[in-house]
Amino acid sequence: MATITFIGLGNMGGPMASNLLKAGHDLTVFDLSESAVKVLVDEGAKTAESVLEAVKDAQVVISMLPAGQHVETVYLGENGLLAHLPAGTLVIDSSTISPETSRGVADAARSAEIVFLDAPVSGGVAGAKSGALTFICGGGPDAFERAQPILQDMGKNIFHAGPSGAGQIAKICNNMLLAIQMAGTSEALALGVKNGLDPAVLSEIMQQSSGGNWVLNGYNPWPGVMEGVPASRDYAGGFLVNLMTKDLGLAMENATANHSPVPMGALARNLFEFHAARGNGQLDFSSIQRFYRPDDEEPV
Repeated sequence: MATITFIGLGNMGGPMASNLLKAGHDLTVFDLSESAVKVLVDEGAKTAESVLEAVKDAQVVISMLPAGQHVETVYLGENGLLAHLPAGTLVIDSSTISPETSRGVADAARSAEIVFLDAPVSGGVAGAKSGALTFICGGGPDAFERAQPILQDMGKNIFHAGPSGAGQIAKICNNMLLAIQMAGTSEALALGVKNGLDPAVLSEIMQQSSGGNWVLNGYNPWPGVMEGVPASRDYAGGFLVNLMTKDLGLAMENATANHSPVPMGALARNLFEFHAARGNGQLDFSSIQRFYRPDDEEPV
């Protein structure tokens, strides 16, 4: 068992930290949200008044933060963690950020003799709660080997994508495809319903046919078709539209830098940006189904 500090207790980080407690690790948590911290403290975690105090004596630091600027603030500069952690500390950043930002933090960690791994995740809140996340890691093989037993306490599939930044590249490719799948599935369901089909029956037909995909199998966007998904609780919780637009923005930036054509990804990004601009940014990304609601449905 390791002495771990977990920074960032949002929809994903909170359940991930909870699974580390269940695995028996000595866990200290830190977040600006007092209520989020209290949940973990009630489960047995320790906390601290500052992030620097939280990492005192930590063998491993794990972060799950909203965006690249937050990762840079936590780790870089005179007040950043890299300037204060002892050499040999393992740092695992599970935030989804640009590969360039992740490589910059990795370079700074290397200079400080700190072991750094970018390890963004896939699997959503349900995967975080059940400990079934996929971790997509970038960094040296030694860092990956050292992190793997800890990641296995939070996830089911652990991949080493390549050197620093590779985890982030694989993650933005995955989420771009996910956005395309969600938009396409929502579009097909709306077309079928507009022609009088039952969305549950149509979903089952497509699941067993050539249009089958992850969205249909476990994250159906049509309300009432599948239990336990955001669509059946008015799109509350889950993976927010604002976060999907952030990830699609990262994909577009990377595609531009690498002169890679991504016409479907660009269309998905515009669609989700438009959806967010209509006031849906805090809903789950499957709420894109509302964009395609038939004419006789209540407009959103």
